[in-house]
Amino acid sequence: MTALGAVVIGPASNAEAALGLLDGGTPDLAILDINLKGGISFAVADALAARGLPFVFATGYDQGVIPPRHADRPRWQKPFDAARLLESLSGSDRRA
Repeated sequence: MTALGAVVIGPASNAEAALGLLDGGTPDLAILDINLKGGISFAVADALAARGLPFVFATGYDQGVIPPRHADRPRWQKPFDAARLLESLSGSDRRA
């Protein structure tokens, strides 16, 4: 991300830490792994959505794990590469 000119404010290893980062500022974009040290990141996704902030799920899980309220969010299947990252961030995958 830093090679793309982004300022990285994470990573956060669990949902509580991620929510704390949100309390400290407003990111332009968030990349969420669904599994955060045995916890699930859907509370973070809810907080981002409530603030109108764009995010993507980066995960090895299939689409069926994502709750219906976030089913329209982009999902990057792990592993993903820099080309996919650039395509998503510069194209139609970036939504609020």
